[in-house]
Amino acid sequence: MSLNQLNAISPIDGRYRNKAADLAPFFSEEALIKYRVRVEIEYFIALCEIPLPQLSKFDNSKFDDLRKIYTVFGTAEAQAIKEIESITNHDVKAVEYFIKKQFDTLGLQDYKEFIHFGLTSQDINNTAIPLSLKEAVNEIYVPQYMQVLEKLEQLSKDWDAVPMLARTHGQPASPTRLGKEIAVFVTRLKEQFNLLNDIPSAAKFGGATGNYNAHKIAYPKIDWRNFGQQFVQEKLGLYHSFPTTQIEHYDHMAALFDTLKRINTIIIDLDRDFWTYVSMDYFKQKIKEGEVGSSAMPHKVNPIDFENSEGNLGMANAIFEHLSAKLPVSRLQRDLTDSTVLRNIGVPLAHTVIAFQSTLKGLDKLLLNQDKFEQDLENNWAVVAEAIQTILRREGYPNPYEALKGLTRTNTKITRQSIADFIDTLDVSTAIKTELKAITPSNYTGI
Repeated sequence: MSLNQLNAISPIDGRYRNKAADLAPFFSEEALIKYRVRVEIEYFIALCEIPLPQLSKFDNSKFDDLRKIYTVFGTAEAQAIKEIESITNHDVKAVEYFIKKQFDTLGLQDYKEFIHFGLTSQDINNTAIPLSLKEAVNEIYVPQYMQVLEKLEQLSKDWDAVPMLARTHGQPASPTRLGKEIAVFVTRLKEQFNLLNDIPSAAKFGGATGNYNAHKIAYPKIDWRNFGQQFVQEKLGLYHSFPTTQIEHYDHMAALFDTLKRINTIIIDLDRDFWTYVSMDYFKQKIKEGEVGSSAMPHKVNPIDFENSEGNLGMANAIFEHLSAKLPVSRLQRDLTDSTVLRNIGVPLAHTVIAFQSTLKGLDKLLLNQDKFEQDLENNWAVVAEAIQTILRREGYPNPYEALKGLTRTNTKITRQSIADFIDTLDVSTAIKTELKAITPSNYTGI
């Protein structure tokens, strides 16, 4: 049975394949193999550039041919490596054998024992995987994050002047502005994104236990630590972790996942707020011809995009949580638990980008219901009590809070007129009464 969107077990590769497909070149099995080949080839080239004595006569014009081994790498090549792996039962060793065959084809047999020279499999995995993660974040995650952020920034500007009844503890509270409430999310997202940018994409490279044992015993006069640092940082564009055990300690990767999780949590908060605003009739939703909101209730247009986003972000965060908690923990110099876990790092990113697209779709559907905003403000004149008592405090009026409490905590509806009547009973100047009467739920919105 060939895999397709109908028989895939995971919805990422099934129902949502079209939304997450851009991540496949970074996190699929084929992608992982390709990144491993890339690191192995670049490592061999770096050895030639030292050069090691046995590689001093290597024809550097062949570097382009070597790089083509991974730049033109496709499914056929990945399948060839998987067939080798079926015999070796070792995925990285299969990559080494595949590259050796390519060296034979290129007439470079004399140099093929310097493929994977002095390395352990984790020198390849712990560079290939951080590299794929870094490039996926930069090329797929960041652009989609920016789309959501830019949409929110635009809505914040568009609706900056829209007064809105606030609700604290679900109850009417001092009015605010719709644009400002969206700006809160913009600021939160930007601050977390700044933290994200500060996290290094760290990689381990240093032999079987991180000490360059094999390298040093073979070529004791070469500064292998400096070589490893230059290779990781200058050739691969990653941060070189040193010292390490056999594996990367994943502390920076855990920090990345924790920050991605916090960004997702902010989006969940956003999704729930807009879902609530829709339920309050603050927004109508654009109707697409042919769409069905409910199988039984023809009138319904459900806020399903915000719900889809929230669900996918919850899935993403559950996996991010496990990744950041598990990966930094390894028995002694290494155990194998990180290996299977690392194969899942694309899963939460996939759920995240699916969610971003859903949030964006939901935001694009919103139609401002200005009348409902105004109606809610007009129906809640009690919220100006804070403003009145604050001015009375300024004027030294006795017990203003208690006076307003007595007015507003009754079962009688508070209206513009009842507020005006109350102001008329106050023993204050006409100027102060005029100032107080000018306050309305729509203009008492702060800065």
